[in-house]
Amino acid sequence: MTPLLSVSDLHVGFGRDPRASEIVRRVSFDLAAGETLAIVGESGSGKSVTALSINRLVDYGGGQITRGSIAYTRADGRTLDLAQASERELTKIRGGEIGMIFQEPMTSLNPVLTIGEQIEESFRLHRGLTGRQASAAAKDALDRVRIPDAARRLKYCPHQLSGGMLQRVMIAAAISCNPRLLIADEPTTALDVTVQAQIMALLAELKRETDMAMIFITHDIGLVAGIADTVMVMQSGEVVEQGRLDTVLDTPQHPYTRHLLSAVPHFEAGRAARTDFRRPDTPAAPALKVEGLTVRFPVTSGLFRRQTGAVHAVDGVDFDLMPGETLGIVGESGSGKSTTARAILGLVPPTRGRFSANTNLREGQGSSAVQMVFQNPYASLNPRLRVDSILAEPVIAAGRRVTAETTQRMTQLLERVGLPKDALQRYPHEFSGGQRQRLCIARALMLNPSVVVLDEAVSALDVSVQAKVLQLLVELQQEFGLAYLFVSHDMAVVERIAHRIAVVYAGRIVEIGDATSILSKPKHSYTKRLIAAVPSIDRRHQTFDLDTRQVPSLVRPLGYEPDPAAWQRYGPDHKALAEA
Repeated sequence: MTPLLSVSDLHVGFGRDPRASEIVRRVSFDLAAGETLAIVGESGSGKSVTALSINRLVDYGGGQITRGSIAYTRADGRTLDLAQASERELTKIRGGEIGMIFQEPMTSLNPVLTIGEQIEESFRLHRGLTGRQASAAAKDALDRVRIPDAARRLKYCPHQLSGGMLQRVMIAAAISCNPRLLIADEPTTALDVTVQAQIMALLAELKRETDMAMIFITHDIGLVAGIADTVMVMQSGEVVEQGRLDTVLDTPQHPYTRHLLSAVPHFEAGRAARTDFRRPDTPAAPALKVEGLTVRFPVTSGLFRRQTGAVHAVDGVDFDLMPGETLGIVGESGSGKSTTARAILGLVPPTRGRFSANTNLREGQGSSAVQMVFQNPYASLNPRLRVDSILAEPVIAAGRRVTAETTQRMTQLLERVGLPKDALQRYPHEFSGGQRQRLCIARALMLNPSVVVLDEAVSALDVSVQAKVLQLLVELQQEFGLAYLFVSHDMAVVERIAHRIAVVYAGRIVEIGDATSILSKPKHSYTKRLIAAVPSIDRRHQTFDLDTRQVPSLVRPLGYEPDPAAWQRYGPDHKALAEA
């Protein structure tokens, strides 16, 4: 049977002389109708360039197919070589027969047009629909991807929807014309685990309904296990291994495939949780104590912008953090976990509550109790400053002069995080993503803090780099006695780094305690839902039921106060919020 897509000896280059600078080389594969191919690899492996070459979008990014063919079988049985197709032919195929979901919906959608206008564009271009017909088709598309209250949401602009909702909008636009092939380029990377599960369930259901083929690009082999029929592993622009899913996962032949499989943090329901720290039996001074932390943002309306309510972003959060301990804070986007971290750092003003960091745990002038490592190492470092100036920033901000002693500490910290001494004279663009995050960690340690807040600090990194940074964090914690507040949506990562876990939902902690206990025996329904949604190789071919439940609105009327928290205990260090 003729495959739907047959790629043979594909080479792609960039620049003035594409043949001399080929990014992708010797890529070949076949894809049948209704089949899913997963392309796996780390950043720079060439997987996205390969995907963009199929519908020739790579042409718009300075790329060029230098050799090879991309044979696509159209609905009427004719075969078209997309590598040689004209722009006129490609315009009919893009969107109409080959749909594409990009990684970041906020940069893929036009911020000044409504959701409805952007989805209607596909129907006007490929089906010739106009006016009410196009609007009705756009509403049906949103209904198809299970977006509640679709008619109203068509009038929204992108910034008014959550990340998960925006990704559903992207899927609705991509499948609006029933494409025969869907290319999904890291479609769930930026999403929380429960939203990710729903997107995967949605894609699986749409695939069953339409018998479309799919190319799914990811670095998460756990996701691959749940959706792929075949797997193609890429490294440095070349295919190093490909075959049926079970064969590649169970008996990988190439060292790079084995390396990827070993680097991915597999979720083990608490069995992999850290046991190198135990809370003291006698009360000791915590590194950080938070009591009744509440953060609210005003909601205004009307001509005079009078306050009519408030967003209850964080409501009555309590916890303490001991020296040498890691507390993982997990929850969906909008749950309040990052707001909690930012309030502790003073980046967001708290409405009420108290929190205190123990400054007596650190010696030396100018020591700062709490420092932060942000999510994106590319955005966290000033590209115009050299590393020595970047590391000097917290020292200068603390009102101290940069002395020979300061430079010596810079050199010591760079060596400790695995960077060469000459790094001081280099600029951020001269480092990889993992090296940049190591720089951010070194900067956070410049003032000898007792608490380090890590807000999704490894989520932007490749799996092998992520594993190295996590190991570095553990070593630094044991060496310096640091307390970590680790904010993340990745349960497998949290399991590897946290001693205790706090689960946050709708601005409140709903379960908190020992990591092993919570991950192996969750008690709150939301915690159970989070854990059930975690993808892993062990949960191969797991299917998820579509769930359209949303996090309840955090907007409350003026004067509203939630009921006091009622806790149920399930062990010496495990409690959960009582449910109605």
